[in-house]
Amino acid sequence: MDWNEIVEFGRMHRGKDVATLALKASELSGETLVLALQQVAGHRIALEKLPLWAATEGIVYGPQLAMEQCSSQATALYKAALVAGESLADLTGGLGVDFSFMARGLASATYVERQPLLCDIARHNFNVLGLNAMVVNGDGVEHLKSMPQTDTIYIDPARRDKAGNRVFALADCTPDVASLAPLMLDKARTVIIKLSPMLDHHNAVAQLPCVEQVHILSVHGECKEMLLVLRRGYTGNVTVHCVNDDELMQFALGDEIALPTVWDNAGIPPFVHEPNASIMKAGAFNLLACRQCMSVMSKDSHLLVSKSIAPDFPGRSFAVDQLSTMNKKELKAFMQGVTRANVMVRNFPLRANELARRLRVADGGDLYIIGTTTATGRHILLKAHRL
Repeated sequence: MDWNEIVEFGRMHRGKDVATLALKASELSGETLVLALQQVAGHRIALEKLPLWAATEGIVYGPQLAMEQCSSQATALYKAALVAGESLADLTGGLGVDFSFMARGLASATYVERQPLLCDIARHNFNVLGLNAMVVNGDGVEHLKSMPQTDTIYIDPARRDKAGNRVFALADCTPDVASLAPLMLDKARTVIIKLSPMLDHHNAVAQLPCVEQVHILSVHGECKEMLLVLRRGYTGNVTVHCVNDDELMQFALGDEIALPTVWDNAGIPPFVHEPNASIMKAGAFNLLACRQCMSVMSKDSHLLVSKSIAPDFPGRSFAVDQLSTMNKKELKAFMQGVTRANVMVRNFPLRANELARRLRVADGGDLYIIGTTTATGRHILLKAHRL
């Protein structure tokens, strides 16, 4: 397909309303119009999510839903750092975002995708980006069976069933990477598997051979994806990497069962800390408490307590100003003059929005009200400000 007209339409109409353009763009019709409108919507998404693509003239963007669900530049760059050797095969190419970053600087890289249109888009984009890439329109599993040896294989199995519902179990993904793992490791020394962050990484490791690393990636506090790195012949300990922007915590799988001290309920906890999303997903809050010499609010609250400021804490830290139980008299004094606050809960009988309604506060401002439960089962509120 000649993409020049479509790319030019997107360039000329950047920032405009797509629905309005659809009614006025009489010079285009059918599939050409649909693809052209995708460029306007896609560039808007790329400005925030894929700044390198947005800054590169000539890039063709895919459907809006695919653009919204594709990897961000931050996570794609992270994956690029995991690629070992000089050759790569991506068996589930998709929009090619991950591939476009992983393939940079490699001697050879192969992108495999079943959908012809996505292959056409990929060929165009890889040429615009100056990548040395081969595009294969075909099934990744079939390609795997006959492909030559490569240094790294990357695979991102589909996490939806035939009805379009999300699935999270390894065996329910398509293709089934557990059954494919031996063949992938026969074809490549390193295999990188992208999985849903909802998946239990312990179960995934148990089902796959030669797992060397687990990477749980969060961006701006939101857990985005989980990566497993398999290394041919590896039989050592599995290292877990919890990443949130520039925050990193590493530990050996199994270390997260560490047992920290529990807050003694004496007075007001001076500082409380909420681990970032990757650490929470990994279940490493107890280990973090031990490493930071902190206590936990309770075994189920996942809030850490310290007597002093922790400047390098991987997550959010708060200085506590006041404590209240749910006693009406205490609450009245606690909420005196408070009309706006950021309400959050950890191991609390009410949801955050329910607690906000109970306290009659609007959302926002600099004040935080944290609802939680102590080790003795006492429901408390903490009035705090972010450090």
